[in-house]
Amino acid sequence: MESSLFPEVGDALRGIVPADLGVLRLRAHRYGIKVWFGPEKATKEHYEAQVVGARDVPAARTLALEVGFHSEHSKPAANDEVIARIVAHEKQWRREVGTEAEVAPFLGRAENWRRVSETWLDPDLTEPGLAFEIASRLVDYITAIEPLVHPG
Repeated sequence: MESSLFPEVGDALRGIVPADLGVLRLRAHRYGIKVWFGPEKATKEHYEAQVVGARDVPAARTLALEVGFHSEHSKPAANDEVIARIVAHEKQWRREVGTEAEVAPFLGRAENWRRVSETWLDPDLTEPGLAFEIASRLVDYITAIEPLVHPG
C-alpha cells in the first residue's frame, strides 16, 4: 500500500475543511487518518478514513476503506447517546452524506463503539486522486455531523 495516501488526505483536509468548525486536528498513519476538532489529544468522537480487512467487511474480496464518523467511548451508553443525537437529525445530514452511510456498530472488535460511516469495497489505494476523494468525502461527514455532535 502507498504509505503517503493518508498524509496526502491530511494535506487535502487542511485546505478544504471549513475554518468555522474550530481547530482541525489530525493523525495520519499508514492505514488511516483520524480527524477531530479542539484539543490536541484525539477525542472519542471523531472522523476516520481507514483500511479495514475483508473479515470485517465480508462483501469485500481483499479490503475496504471505511470513511465516516466514530464514537469510541468506553461505555456503550455514551456512544448510544451520541448516535441518538445524530439519528434525531437524520433527515438533515442525509441530504449531505447520502444513503451510503450506515448507522451501525463499529467495524471490528470493539463491540461498544458506534459509527456513521460507509465502506468502499476493494479500492485501488494507488489510484491518482484517491486522497482528495477521501478528503472530500470526510468533509461531507464533518460538515453534516460536527454541528450535531458539538453544537457551537
